[in-house]
Amino acid sequence: MSGKPDIAQRDLRTRPKEIMDAVQEGQAFTLTRDGRRIGELAPLRHRRRFVPRGEFAAMSRTAPDISLDAFRADQDATTEQGPDDPYAR
Repeated sequence: MSGKPDIAQRDLRTRPKEIMDAVQEGQAFTLTRDGRRIGELAPLRHRRRFVPRGEFAAMSRTAPDISLDAFRADQDATTEQGPDDPYAR
């Protein structure tokens, strides 16, 4: 059992507004066709675009210190240091 209510293809055709409103409110459904489960209809997770200043400051206080010399050495080791000629063949 999936834990989500089943919704038949017929119901999706006859009650689209009601179903879409439920999805918008956070409800998820298991779609069925001829009594067989064929898919899921679920709300999208909204990712935050911005982190509040206070939350960022709190995370920054517990972040480990970064050695700038080690960071630069890692960059140098993973990137090409020579000039790039776009016309070289």
